[in-house]
Amino acid sequence: MAGNVHELRPKAGGESEKITINVGYVDLGHIDLLVQDGFYANRTDFIRTAIRNQVERHADAARQSVARRSLDLGLRHFTRADLEAARDAGWPLDIRVLGLASIAADVTPELARAAIASLSVLGALQASAEVKAALADRLR
Repeated sequence: MAGNVHELRPKAGGESEKITINVGYVDLGHIDLLVQDGFYANRTDFIRTAIRNQVERHADAARQSVARRSLDLGLRHFTRADLEAARDAGWPLDIRVLGLASIAADVTPELARAAIASLSVLGALQASAEVKAALADRLR
């Protein structure tokens, strides 16, 4: 039976972003009640489930928006070689990502500025502090 189990969503960990939210006392009490009654393992489980349900509820509109905005969906990693190739070809990148955009640790701020014309990330951007600072005026 265990061979038939498939993980539908990756577990949280290194592939997630931590956020902080303020929740009213009554809403928090409702969440705790549902956890105590066994509907959810904990508060985090409830919140993740609520987020997934809302994302699914608006899935058609989100798909249309992703297509309209020409966004890369998911994880998009840019290596030093990727950026050197864009710079050398004279074609600076217009990066648009919904999810996680990451720029390799060995990318210098100078290379990032030479290779990236604009950067729009809905989700999270992982890059060195120096590269983020170098691209600050290009972030949308």
